[in-house]
Amino acid sequence: MSNVQQLDQALNDLIAQGKAMDAFEQYYADDVVMQENTEEPCVGKEANRERELAFFGAVEEVHKMEIVAQACAEDVSFCEMDFEATFKDGNRVRMTEVARRQWKDGKVVHERFYYKPQI
Repeated sequence: MSNVQQLDQALNDLIAQGKAMDAFEQYYADDVVMQENTEEPCVGKEANRERELAFFGAVEEVHKMEIVAQACAEDVSFCEMDFEATFKDGNRVRMTEVARRQWKDGKVVHERFYYKPQI
């Protein structure tokens, strides 16, 4: 198992345990770039921390957070997640998304999420 595979597995294990912010603090670089589908990228750990906290702060209850597939090649990893949650506004959402992560020096430096937007 490569170092990137080990790091990605540890990150995904934390996410699956409901500890996404712990994973963020431990495994994301200070200059990380994160992007949702084709939206503009969000640059820097502080800006992304605020965005992640806002997302998780809007969640009332997580019904399912399951890692269904993973793959690594050199410094890039892919993770397919099945997610279902009810938000504080009452909307219940189920989606499958793929996170593509680029790693450098043991940290995620770029992450992009691919999913079909909920309508």
